[in-house]
Amino acid sequence: MERYFDSHAHYDDNRFDADRETVIASLHQAGVLAVMNAASDLPSSRAALELARRYPFFWASAGIHPHDADTLDDAALEEIAALCREPEVVALGEIGLDYYYDRSEREVQRQAFRRQLALACELDIPVVIHSRDAAADTLEIVREYHPRGVVHCFSYSAEQAREYLALGMYLGFTGVVTFPNAKKPLEAAAVVPLDRILIETDCPYLAPAPYRGRRCDSTMLHATADALAAAKGISRQELLDAAWDNAMRVYGIANRTK
Repeated sequence: MERYFDSHAHYDDNRFDADRETVIASLHQAGVLAVMNAASDLPSSRAALELARRYPFFWASAGIHPHDADTLDDAALEEIAALCREPEVVALGEIGLDYYYDRSEREVQRQAFRRQLALACELDIPVVIHSRDAAADTLEIVREYHPRGVVHCFSYSAEQAREYLALGMYLGFTGVVTFPNAKKPLEAAAVVPLDRILIETDCPYLAPAPYRGRRCDSTMLHATADALAAAKGISRQELLDAAWDNAMRVYGIANRTK
């Protein structure tokens, strides 16, 4: 049986407001038996927790995305810590650096990243890292704190992948691997051992081919799985089995009860 674990989704996003329940109800038919709903700010952290409480196969993260790094004050950090102690919350994130949009000043992003990494280490909880156009700084800061967790939507080189793997991190791949210009992430995926790879949608973003232009959801994971399996020269079933076990392990779900 094919089991899909969507290791990074955003079903709290307003693009699902009109039909969220219908979409989530359809996931089991497509073999999607687990979802980690990732947060990006305090409101989405609360919403992710509520989804995880409502749907038994949903899990949540809590954290502040680099776009909102300037909102991370002491009170926000305290709330993130409190949310991370809830049984449905399995990771702190998504956190990191984004130099593509620069919606927050870069030094503010770096400070917010460091504060949340320090909190994750204190709480002994895995992190979900976002990094875009910030390869060197992200890797440098991760080396400072040596967290456990996931670099999601991995789009850097195979060399960068090896650096994160040496630090014990897992790497998540999205529908980007199905795009015509996907050479770099596919080369990276090829060097990731089967016991460190995750599949994800980042929905409602990054719909894979042949769904480009549509709102993404977890039923589209098969296209990403096929591209990754081909890159690694294995069957889809083998890839999915590994990705399922990896997500359960990195998020510590096997040892948690809601």
